Amino acid sequence: MQLPWLLAACLWLLCISQVRTATFKLALIAPWSCDPLFSRAMPTAAVNLALSRLQSDSSLSQGFWYDVNLLEEDCSASKALKELGEMEGYGHAYIGPFNPALCHAASLLAEHWEAGLASPGCLDTDWLNLPPITPPSRVLFTVLRFFRWAHVAVVSAPTDLWVSTGQEVASALRAMGLQIGPVVAMETQERGGAREALNEIREVDRVKVVIMCMSSVLIGGEDQRELLLAALDMGMVSEGYVFIPYDALLYAMPYQDTVFHPLTNSTKLRHAYSSVLTITMASDQSFYEAFRQAQISREIRSAVSAKEVSPMFGTIFNMVYFIAKAVEERRQAGGGNWVTGEQLAQSDGGFDFQGFNQVLYGGKEGRGLQSRYVVLDCDGDRLVPTHSLAPTHTDGRIGNLRPLSRSFIFPGGQPPPASFCWFSPDQACSGGAFTDSLGGWGLCVGNIVRTLDRRTFYDVLLSLLEIKTPFRSIARSYILTTPESSNIGILEGDWVWLKKIPVTKTITLREMRHENLNLYLGLFVDSGIFALVVEHCPRGSLADLLADSNMRLDWMFKSSLLMDLIKGMKYLHLRGLSHGRLKSTNCLVDGRFVLKITDYGLPMIVHSQNIVLPEDPQELLWTAPELLRSPVRGGSFSGDVFSFSIIIQEVISRTLPYAMMDMPAHEIVERLKQPPPLCRPIVSVDEAPAECLALMNECWNEDPIKRPSFDDVFKQFRGINRGKRANIIDSMLRMLEQYSSNLEDLIRERTDELEVERNKTEKLVGQLLPKSVAQALKKGKPVRPEHYSDCTLYFSDIVGFTTISALSEPIEVVDLLNDLYTMFDAIIATHDVYKVETIGDAYMVASGVPNRNGNRHAAEVSNMSLDILHSIGAFKIKHMPEIKVKIRIGLHSGAVVAGVVGLTMPRYCLFGDTVTTASHMEASGLPYRIHISLSTVKVLTSLKLGYHIDTRKVKGTEDTYWLMGRDGFDKPLPVPPDLTGGASNHGISLDEIPVERRQKFLDRQKKMKK
Repeated sequence: MQLPWLLAACLWLLCISQVRTATFKLALIAPWSCDPLFSRAMPTAAVNLALSRLQSDSSLSQGFWYDVNLLEEDCSASKALKELGEMEGYGHAYIGPFNPALCHAASLLAEHWEAGLASPGCLDTDWLNLPPITPPSRVLFTVLRFFRWAHVAVVSAPTDLWVSTGQEVASALRAMGLQIGPVVAMETQERGGAREALNEIREVDRVKVVIMCMSSVLIGGEDQRELLLAALDMGMVSEGYVFIPYDALLYAMPYQDTVFHPLTNSTKLRHAYSSVLTITMASDQSFYEAFRQAQISREIRSAVSAKEVSPMFGTIFNMVYFIAKAVEERRQAGGGNWVTGEQLAQSDGGFDFQGFNQVLYGGKEGRGLQSRYVVLDCDGDRLVPTHSLAPTHTDGRIGNLRPLSRSFIFPGGQPPPASFCWFSPDQACSGGAFTDSLGGWGLCVGNIVRTLDRRTFYDVLLSLLEIKTPFRSIARSYILTTPESSNIGILEGDWVWLKKIPVTKTITLREMRHENLNLYLGLFVDSGIFALVVEHCPRGSLADLLADSNMRLDWMFKSSLLMDLIKGMKYLHLRGLSHGRLKSTNCLVDGRFVLKITDYGLPMIVHSQNIVLPEDPQELLWTAPELLRSPVRGGSFSGDVFSFSIIIQEVISRTLPYAMMDMPAHEIVERLKQPPPLCRPIVSVDEAPAECLALMNECWNEDPIKRPSFDDVFKQFRGINRGKRANIIDSMLRMLEQYSSNLEDLIRERTDELEVERNKTEKLVGQLLPKSVAQALKKGKPVRPEHYSDCTLYFSDIVGFTTISALSEPIEVVDLLNDLYTMFDAIIATHDVYKVETIGDAYMVASGVPNRNGNRHAAEVSNMSLDILHSIGAFKIKHMPEIKVKIRIGLHSGAVVAGVVGLTMPRYCLFGDTVTTASHMEASGLPYRIHISLSTVKVLTSLKLGYHIDTRKVKGTEDTYWLMGRDGFDKPLPVPPDLTGGASNHGISLDEIPVERRQKFLDRQKKMKK
């Protein structure tokens, strides 16, 4: 009986499984290894992130799964075309290719495969595809129409991808009626670089706008850097040329609170980039911030820095998500049936979704993925928006740019506007045919190809001088001249002549390459700074390493560092170069604890620049005595050996040179110059092997001839470990074991310190707010108002406080209140009460709030009041001890509502009639008296603790009571003065006021009456 039922259930589950696992495959084709725009886009992470968010999108059908295959588009257009035909079956829809040269073939192949095609590189709308983004040519046309720039040039990087893109962009803009020309590609650096292309553009009249088809310099594009710097050198920036980067139209360039380091680090590039008008997809959040948030939420499991990632990452995410939304739109339009790839081109759009860092829209009538765009201007090393373009206005047919609060600043003046006939499909402009400025179609054969090689005297980071080696044209035969035979150069764009000086011997520092030498990268000369550029060693100098008390160095570790130093100096001396400034501060240690010598050759460089370095006696402690007496520029081989011996002393004892002699540096230098006696450091015999100490003594011999060479030093030092190699790895492993134990102690110590600080913080917060309230606020929970049915409130103020204030200086009033309330705070700490607040001379305390304590609240406040009244009898004012401080106290019991008020400096406040009544009890009381209400009397009576209560009868009002004491309370209380409530002198008579202050008080009273 159960078998048919089980069979039916299995068939049902099988059907459901088939529906759930219906997979729509996407193939993403791009030149991932050809350009920084794609190579740094992390496509795998972008796709996985999109698929992850698609699974949690409730607006998509649960019957579809999506899978994405990443396919490589070859950098060569011909090879990419061949490989494109082999990509059948990888997807129901293809995103790509990005090279426009492949678009026609890709469209035919996709139609043959019955697959969908969504290519960001294809701008021709005649081909059947679904644009994954609004065609950038239409956005470009809208911007050009707004500024009325009809005459545009296109320049592209020297790669198949960007050359094809430049031609495609030019064709698309021409199809919309614009005058485009010339369309040129940059040459490689060896064949002229950007200058030839810019010269061709410069020769054409009326062209002041240049579209750059290449990767932006802001995301690592070197071609654009070269182009802009060449334009700056040629004066095109000051002449009013405007450059528009095409690649920024394909993604959302980060601009919110983003500093671009390529602009920060180069003044010339920053100046050149001021002429760049950037058009990019608008975003609600910076791409870098969105990427970091995805890393924090573990959606992106990569530790790479956000600024190392190309913003094309976001476009890949958006394209995958958009195709999924288009599939869902077609599925619903088809009644829930399976969607084929070729149906995507028929998508009606009409949907929106959250992209990677902005809201995106599916354009109606097959217009593809639509986004808001912005125009960005350069402000120093940042980008700021100046215009915006709505998503419905990006197709170039309707709408226009909307100016924002900031205007675009044209450094060379805004290019002149053209007639609007170029942008109107109903008009035709005269003179539309393009002719070059040379006139006619003649071919100029006599052009000289100039830039084939470049050489500089110094390898500087900011090089202004270029030595050129042009071709010489002789009867149309070209003879290549070499740098050695050419005297022509270019300095800041102008031709110059080089007067060469014969050199007999040169030492090229950049050719000095050794594991234990820190490589010279060049010189830096800019902004009044002259500096050496060397490799960075993260562990600092040898002196820093020795001074770090947390770094434990055993002999194996020390000998490894010394051996590195010996090898480096041996190599220098072998190349015929003495160091001359060897010391522990210019021996650097890299991340692998390998010692590298730097500053070699520095004396020659300093001398060549006529720079005189200041002589600090401390810096001379490594210098050999003979060089102190008779300085030699560049030092000597034997002088370097002496310096090495001082470094041995530093490494062995881990102290500064001559530290054990307890003498100032200048005295040590003088003693080194004028022996006898010899002045040398003193090293304990048990701090290093005897052979090492003997070698040290030999190296600092007073006679330079008797000092060993570094070849001899190397042989002797190698034998110190008796055949054992100084293995720093073993030493590091032992040190790691020590560090692990030291780290536990350090963590424990830091944890204890943190706990102390946390307790201090919690104590401080607990003094400002109740603990329960403070805990809720720390957890981010809202603190709701709370009702307390039983509590007792205490109010007190100082009798005659106005008079006391008038007799005192402001600082004296502050000291009085501080002394008084410090005493009160010490008293309330012994009772179950909570101090609510102090306002001037008023002091407010509650019991039963915020900690409920049954009916003990009245007893706690009463006991506290008696203690305060007792202590006030002995209190004296520091600056007026003759005047006694009298206080009135009022108590009342009842219900209150408590809550936290305010966000800035939140206050815990009490509300209700009980607060008003308690305040009235204090105000209507008398000095040295505790005035209590009937409700408080009832609670105290119920406790049966022997409180002494006296009735106060006031004609015409309800009876109130005085709290006089308590059984067992034997502390003396001050005697109340014989006054009635509301007395005019507030309890202070003129006789109590000191004579020296009395007249001052009377004078102030007279002024107040006037």
